[in-house]
Amino acid sequence: MAKPKTASGALFTGGVAAILASACCLGPLLLVMLGISGAWIGKLRVMEAYSPYFLAVALVAMVYAFRRIYRPLQDCKPGEICAIPQVRTSYKIIFWVVAALILAALGYPYVVPYFY
Repeated sequence: MAKPKTASGALFTGGVAAILASACCLGPLLLVMLGISGAWIGKLRVMEAYSPYFLAVALVAMVYAFRRIYRPLQDCKPGEICAIPQVRTSYKIIFWVVAALILAALGYPYVVPYFY
């Protein structure tokens, strides 16, 4: 029996892809701010080449999640998780948090030069 498709998998995929997309640039900054340092942090720049691919995966996942979260309530069958108002609200909040994370990953390379 197939598991019903929900937006949580797409949200998780979008969030992980956004974190991986920003691992080259935001990762070292966050690690240094947390007090974690070392020469190995410079190796995270290798991930910069894969950043556009991770962002593309994140955007596709977010479009899919948006379509699943904001679909009409009539499309949800009674008893499905999308029919519960609290779950729909929490999915919407998580969606916009992940969307903000993706926007930060997209805009970070363009904004950072203004701070140096």
